Amino acid sequence: MDFGFILASAAGEIFSPTTAAYALAALGLAVHFGYSGLLNFGQAGFMAVGAYGFAISTLTFGVPFFVGLLIAVVASSAFALLLGIPTLRLRADYLAIVTIAAAEIVRYIVTTNQLTSVTGSANGLAAFEGGFYAMNPFPAGDYFGMNNRDFFIRVVGWALVILCCTLVWLLMRSPWGRVLKGIREDENAVRSLGKNVYAYKMQALIIGGVLGALAGMVFTLPRGAVQPANYGTELTFFLYTCLLLGGLATVLGPVIGAMIFWVVLSLTQGILYGLIESGAVTWLNTVQAGQLRYILVGVALMLLMIFRPQGVFGNKKELAFA
Repeated sequence: MDFGFILASAAGEIFSPTTAAYALAALGLAVHFGYSGLLNFGQAGFMAVGAYGFAISTLTFGVPFFVGLLIAVVASSAFALLLGIPTLRLRADYLAIVTIAAAEIVRYIVTTNQLTSVTGSANGLAAFEGGFYAMNPFPAGDYFGMNNRDFFIRVVGWALVILCCTLVWLLMRSPWGRVLKGIREDENAVRSLGKNVYAYKMQALIIGGVLGALAGMVFTLPRGAVQPANYGTELTFFLYTCLLLGGLATVLGPVIGAMIFWVVLSLTQGILYGLIESGAVTWLNTVQAGQLRYILVGVALMLLMIFRPQGVFGNKKELAFA
């Protein structure tokens, strides 16, 4: 078993575009749940809206990259409004049910055969990333073992993560952020002070949704394809795993949590595959090993919740909200 290769593969996941996408989406969940107390189980829906909004506008209407980006942001904001207007007055458990259903509705809409010419149905859409890579300033060559395209998407993805983390940090230190934390703790007390709780919740839902849409774009650009199967309910739960690993009401927590999540997944997969190939493990095949790694991550998450429920960067006082 080549431990050097396994460790190198795991280390490569730390700054991969997929990790950046998960970090952005988990940061959006931090705005929703960690800072606002909104139990949103539909973040995968926001990612799908962003990815499909960009892909459809690029392929169907031939818009430039930045126009497609703007359309994705506007589409995610509209989805947040459509989702938030009837649901933000619901209790946390009912809100969770509605948001998870909304994300599934989005996935089934883009899968329907009647929209195949626009959404590609179950096969999805492809070949829409040309405008993005046309802006690549790096000439062809080797960049830390990557070609110029892989290096470019990593630079853009992590620059976007840094920018969004900075914006969220500034927002949460502002009076607006303090009101949001107050709503998380006791929205009736905030309402008694004359604040429009519904409006603050809607603003938080839109901001977190836009972060999810940006994550959907970063997630799909390196692949050059967007498929509905990638935006199932399990994606939202993976994002919550990243959020819980790092810490709920933190800015760096979702980023570090996404890194830990993908490094652990890569390590467990590499070790299990190595044990199977060497013959040390004969009661598993590679398909079963791929599923077992998620079980191991789930067990690790349960242990984390028992011994450090606040996550890596979280504060136990932040767990006291209603």
